[in-house]
Amino acid sequence: MEKEKAILLKINGELKEIGAPSVPGDSVEEIYPRSPEALDIYRHSGSHLLAQAVLELFPGTQYGIGPAVENGFYYDFLTARPFSEDDLTEISKKMAHLVKQNQPIGREIWSKNQARDYFLERRQMLKVELLEEKVSGDEVSVFKQGDFVDLCRGPHLPSTGLLKHFKLLSVAAAYWKGDEKNHSLQRIYGTVFADAEALNEHLRFLKEARECDHRLLGKTLDLFSLQEEAGPGLVYWHPRGARMRHIIESYWKQRHYEGGYELLFTPHIGREWLWQTSGHLDFYKDSMYAPMAIDDLNYYLKPMNCPFHIMVYKSRQRSYRDLPLRWAELGTVYRYERSGTLHGLLRVRGFTQDDAHIFCTPEQIDEEILRVLDFSIDLLKSFGFSEFKIELAVRDPRITGKYAGSDEMWVQAEASLVKALTVRQLPYQRMEGEAVFYGPKIDIKIKDALGRFWQCTTIQFDFNMSARFAMKYIGADGAAHQPYMVHRALLGSLERFFGVLIEHYRGFFPLWLAPVQALIAPLNDDCLPYARGVLEKLRGGGLRVELDARAEGVNRKIRDAEMQKIPYIIVLGAQEQKEANISYRIHKKGDQGKINLSEFMQKIKIKIEEKSLNYEIQ
Repeated sequence: MEKEKAILLKINGELKEIGAPSVPGDSVEEIYPRSPEALDIYRHSGSHLLAQAVLELFPGTQYGIGPAVENGFYYDFLTARPFSEDDLTEISKKMAHLVKQNQPIGREIWSKNQARDYFLERRQMLKVELLEEKVSGDEVSVFKQGDFVDLCRGPHLPSTGLLKHFKLLSVAAAYWKGDEKNHSLQRIYGTVFADAEALNEHLRFLKEARECDHRLLGKTLDLFSLQEEAGPGLVYWHPRGARMRHIIESYWKQRHYEGGYELLFTPHIGREWLWQTSGHLDFYKDSMYAPMAIDDLNYYLKPMNCPFHIMVYKSRQRSYRDLPLRWAELGTVYRYERSGTLHGLLRVRGFTQDDAHIFCTPEQIDEEILRVLDFSIDLLKSFGFSEFKIELAVRDPRITGKYAGSDEMWVQAEASLVKALTVRQLPYQRMEGEAVFYGPKIDIKIKDALGRFWQCTTIQFDFNMSARFAMKYIGADGAAHQPYMVHRALLGSLERFFGVLIEHYRGFFPLWLAPVQALIAPLNDDCLPYARGVLEKLRGGGLRVELDARAEGVNRKIRDAEMQKIPYIIVLGAQEQKEANISYRIHKKGDQGKINLSEFMQKIKIKIEEKSLNYEIQ
């Protein structure tokens, strides 16, 4: 049995020993309540407090697992009926009562048979299943508080009295072990902190996050929808959202042409042999959809674009003089995601990947990876992101069977990525076991306005697929050689990136991205002819403008435009018509006075070209 580590937690200036008592010679770690290590202990203890309260309130409930997660904890329960909001209120009250009792939390070592008998007697079959699957020895660690017992290695807080700063957040459905074929469980989410100030800070953050939720804003701004009855995880782009997508795609294509890329378009399905050759059917089949039979042959929806780009490469003989080839595609791919993991635009089943593949010689690989790094960061900055977190995903050396290729290839590929990061002096975190099956990769995460990091760019070295497809180029020596291959996506997927943009800007987009840059609000029908003339001139100048010709008061029109987060509201009345100018307002900044239409249009165009985040016209 593994010995629990002794940890000293400093609470109210007093050091409390967490875990097993230390003995001479032990290395004792001292942590503080707001440290990540301490928060993990608080959260794990909070999940046990939640389970204890649920079992006392709802006898017969089975409890599954209750881990600490980022910013909180959850616990899964098998119940006779779903939990309601009223149930959460009662559970919260019971947890507060258990906190007041300040019950000691202690660790015990039981025999496996003792633990099995304990859970069988209480008909806790989920725990029995975990015990049989997870415990290989004859002993097991359990934690007790009052009459509650749970399988756990710890460490935990010394008593329930230290858990008073908690909050239950929500309840959702979840499958046992994440498998749709298993029991449907009730998952209760909560959070806990060492002090009230930290808890309140987190609750304020959650409130902000709810206010900028892309699912709500997407509906309010009429950007997109998800039609469950027509198929979950599939995105419907509405006119305004489609306009934004067109803007993003056009800019993306322009930058790629400028960067020496050529664009490809490839099919959505391919024969089985294509995916067998690529290795996807061996390593990725669980994320692919079932095959469809066409002319007695199996075809698959593509989960990746890479095999198709390889087929284009192989369409004729290539020379070292042709390389590097940089081919990009906005290709829609389809991957199976469990229904419980789908989340707005951030986790879908069909998405458009801003994919590209670089085919080059070994001598060119370092320069090409550097080019991609520079290109990625510059492109992300143009969308308003300036802070990044970089991770180097490598294979787990203990489980080499899940990866393709030789040890020598993996060492070489990793060294190439590390060299690029080192040359650019980019700090990174090494992530063992996070590599894809065909090679290591660099992941770039962007930081949004709420301080959250989102995965976008990935740069993957692939020495495997070019060998599988027997790709060749004729070298300067006249012999055939195998090219190196780099997979890369800069925005990741248009759907996910669009969701991140919505939340980062809270729907009030930079002028160059805004689907509607200005709305014209005439005071009355007498002003409509002049308003239509202004509309024609602005649209003729390349601006995205709409006219609100409804028989509504101007205050209602302004209020609705503010709700739609339109950057500029142009108000036209008799005075503006007489003087041949316009009055305008800026979203959330109010009336800005009058200005000549040509001057307004000229200054707006400059802001668009500069991708300015400042809407004020000087």
